[in-house]
Amino acid sequence: MADIKDGLQSGHDEADAKSLFGSQGKSLPVSKSMDSGIQPDESYKMDYPEIGICIIINNKNFLPATGMSFRSGTDADAAHIRDTFMTLGYKVKLHNDRTGKQMFDILQNVAKDDHSNQSSFVCVLLSHGEDGLIYGTDGPLELKILTGLFRGDRCKSLVGKPKLFFFQACRGTELDSGVETDSSSEENTCQKMPVEADFLYAYSTVPGYYSWRNSSEGSWFIQSLCLMLKQHAKKLELMQILTRVNRKVAEFRSYSNQPGFHGKKQIPCIVSMLTKELYFTH
Repeated sequence: MADIKDGLQSGHDEADAKSLFGSQGKSLPVSKSMDSGIQPDESYKMDYPEIGICIIINNKNFLPATGMSFRSGTDADAAHIRDTFMTLGYKVKLHNDRTGKQMFDILQNVAKDDHSNQSSFVCVLLSHGEDGLIYGTDGPLELKILTGLFRGDRCKSLVGKPKLFFFQACRGTELDSGVETDSSSEENTCQKMPVEADFLYAYSTVPGYYSWRNSSEGSWFIQSLCLMLKQHAKKLELMQILTRVNRKVAEFRSYSNQPGFHGKKQIPCIVSMLTKELYFTH
């Protein structure tokens, strides 16, 4: 699809998508707010005996029936993620080319494990995608089916602990052409937490858009994420780091010889349900 990015990288830039699915909104009942009794401590406890497990699912080859292409450069992403999170102290488990059912089974088994001695959980999915969907090697499945395995009512040993999901995948087929600009003690306290609390979803792009991946260097998002974590994980809070990831990705520009795909931009999308600040050091 292309050869280099701004003359600084070898390989070419590709996208992790097929098509965009629409969605419909739902009406919600009116409700009153009330004090939940949650303690106001500011940062997650990260000094458990283990920092946690990092699951990587790296899908590169897809069955012909899916219509999905070979994802060149994704092995570079997997290697960067593996090295980065191992450096942070995580026990990394890498799975290559998994079907949708295999992806579900892997994460279901992890969710059933006892994480009582662990501070957090990380999952990185590298694949093709559409908005709300991620591709196994045999076809798509809903992201919420996978992330839902770790809800507070299903994975109790991770209740109150950060669950971080990073998605390198397209979320549609739109292209961003860019625009010119001018230059603790409460551990034994019984608390009731929302089942969707303490999740963070870091998407490589915003809903509806392509996500770019260099054929030799890996994706813009994973390159930037690993670089910012290596530079700042010892001193900055996670949302500060991810803001810098956004800025780094925004500096990239696609280089492609395919009509309409040259000079395109990308911005990640961070969705946080975290209830405290997260520092990887303690």
